[in-house]
Amino acid sequence: MRRALELAARGIASTHPNPHVGCVLVQGGEVVGEGWHQRAGEAHAEVHALAAAGHAARGATAYVTLEPCSHFGRTPPCADALIAAGVIRVVAAMRDPNPQVAGHGLERLRAAGVIVETGVCEREARELNRGFVMRHVHGRPWVTLKLAASLDGRTALANGTSQWITGAEARADVHHLRAEAGAVLTSSATVLADDPRLTVRLPGVWRQPERIVLDRTGRVPDTAAVWAPGTRRIAVLGEGMALERGTALQAQGVEVLHAPLQADGLLALDDVLKLLAGVNINSAFVECGPRLAGAFIAAGRVDELLLYVAPRLLGADARALAVLPPLQALAASPGWRFHDVTRIGEDLRVVLRPAAIHD
Repeated sequence: MRRALELAARGIASTHPNPHVGCVLVQGGEVVGEGWHQRAGEAHAEVHALAAAGHAARGATAYVTLEPCSHFGRTPPCADALIAAGVIRVVAAMRDPNPQVAGHGLERLRAAGVIVETGVCEREARELNRGFVMRHVHGRPWVTLKLAASLDGRTALANGTSQWITGAEARADVHHLRAEAGAVLTSSATVLADDPRLTVRLPGVWRQPERIVLDRTGRVPDTAAVWAPGTRRIAVLGEGMALERGTALQAQGVEVLHAPLQADGLLALDDVLKLLAGVNINSAFVECGPRLAGAFIAAGRVDELLLYVAPRLLGADARALAVLPPLQALAASPGWRFHDVTRIGEDLRVVLRPAAIHD
């Protein structure tokens, strides 16, 4: 199963919005076939493994990181393919949270006389597909908030200068993580200030992440770099925005969603995330300024905080990491636990998860 997980991870930057799945076929203690889901819309992991095994699949055990599918999507059901190939035992790391499958694949295998086991390396399998699980279980994407700061938690000088706080190695690392993300999300304020492309600029990258801009008043111009063609682009506008603004964006291929506003006039983040899940966004890699960062944190909607820390000090008048509501007690501050700390060039990459974690 650990080998199947290694194979599944090879598709981490290319299968969105499908899950990352690996499969290993074993016959008489020997691996006779293996495969992984390589690209959305193409053959699933089980099909690749069965093709590699050929006749040796008959009587074999299949170790697969996710319950084999039982429905017709862009490809036929994998459960049927395993049955037809004569596989006698299937070990699945986890059940598929997708309601279209959700145990039906395992039931179909059992009904055909296949021995079925689940739960092997389930924690690792859920972690690998945390965005897919989040969308189907909680109805929203997995949110990773990326920030870069100095040792004293500042993101830019008082005049707004921020290029570059971190070094080239850290910036390249961000591009790798963008490539793995389902979508990169930012605010209209960031687009107006920096005009980012939000693309992956690495050799050999064939898929770009989808780009999402939260723009409640529709102030991002049509000429913004983030709207350049090449991948899916989504604008989330406030409800009540002039129809003409959405129409102009749609004319250049941008998908337009409308989210309700809160009492303070800002987009309601829970509604935004629900809308994004509805258009098959598994994970959102958020790159934004301190106000939207603070809003995500205050709403409790950051599943992973990715913080690049540079070995420099910017001083008390520099811009803060996140704008949060005033706190009256330390106990009320958002709590985090360290998930990983890695040195990237001269900087540190600190990965944190909320202290109160969800399944």
